[in-house]
Amino acid sequence: MLGQALELEYGVDLTIGPALEEGFYYDCYMGDKALSDGERSNIEKRIEAIAKDGQRFERVVVSRDEALAMFEENKFKIEIINGLPEDATITIYRVGPMVDLCSGPHLPNSSFVKAVSVFNVSRAFWRADVAKEPLQRVYAITFPDKAQLKEWQHRIEEAKKRDHRNVGVQQELFFFHQLSPGSCFFLPYGGRIYNALIELMREKYWEYEYEEVVSPNIYNFSLWETSGHADHYRENMFSFDVEKAEYGLKPMNCPGHCLMFGNRVRSYRELPLRLADFGVLHRNEFSGALHGLTRVRRFVQDDAHIFCRPDQVMAEVTSFLKMLNEVYDIFGLDYTMALSTRPEGYLGTCTSQQSYPVTFILTHVLQTPPIVFHSLWRRIQSC
Repeated sequence: MLGQALELEYGVDLTIGPALEEGFYYDCYMGDKALSDGERSNIEKRIEAIAKDGQRFERVVVSRDEALAMFEENKFKIEIINGLPEDATITIYRVGPMVDLCSGPHLPNSSFVKAVSVFNVSRAFWRADVAKEPLQRVYAITFPDKAQLKEWQHRIEEAKKRDHRNVGVQQELFFFHQLSPGSCFFLPYGGRIYNALIELMREKYWEYEYEEVVSPNIYNFSLWETSGHADHYRENMFSFDVEKAEYGLKPMNCPGHCLMFGNRVRSYRELPLRLADFGVLHRNEFSGALHGLTRVRRFVQDDAHIFCRPDQVMAEVTSFLKMLNEVYDIFGLDYTMALSTRPEGYLGTCTSQQSYPVTFILTHVLQTPPIVFHSLWRRIQSC
């Protein structure tokens, strides 16, 4: 219904329109044009008219050739179709004059929608790639009656009052500025909270015998080539030339800590060596993805790396998780954990001898109460 409204109102090329936890969105291509907040009411009226028509949702299975012919004027749909597996079942849905790729299912007809809100428009990029076509993203939500819409709107308004971006400005804690997007300006009151959090972590580091270090912010890009970040993370890094050599702002502390560990010959008697760093990190996030303090370009990460022997892994991970629990309990935070092994495109090399013992140790630790382990890890097919 939202796709039909956008096609009828603006003649857009539709791309994708997934469902969200609350509501849904549609990305559409409008060339150099852009939607404004003032146009949300026009889209709502279109959807309301479609609802009143009681248009049926019809599911149709088509062949790949049929799908390519149907969407031959929409390059985005052609790319989606060509990317489907050879044995994929391709389904479309027809509602009124609008036809689109969709797996469904849907309501029997549009009359089941009794209330709608188009609550946001923003910018996006095809395939989330800033180098590809700019898109307009339209967010909406529907309900079977107007009372539920009003309840949702009230909840959203109350949530806005508690939005940390508003609270930060109102209480003079911090703010953001367009001259440094994604980088927080902590004001004096915010600075006090910031420093109190650092001191809390320093106390924990002392209690759990971590050594605090200070590492550089800028490295020659040869380091990132050695670590693999140049191949896998370059687009998310800030880089620049210095005396005809490429350098980059660090997006993470890992390679710097490895340089520290490798600075001299080490003895096994020094292990475990726990290096903690309140390092300033920079990551080149898309401007459309920036969101207050939760998605930024410049931040400080209370980060640590533990260098230890294989027989020390279980004790070290258990100790760290105990520290994590203590800190999270102070703030009343809950969490789940997932074991990260080696997904497709992983860094480095591995052998069964190196990988499996550590994987099993981590699995055992995470499955030991009171740790909550969300079992997402999969077989290491590459080993």
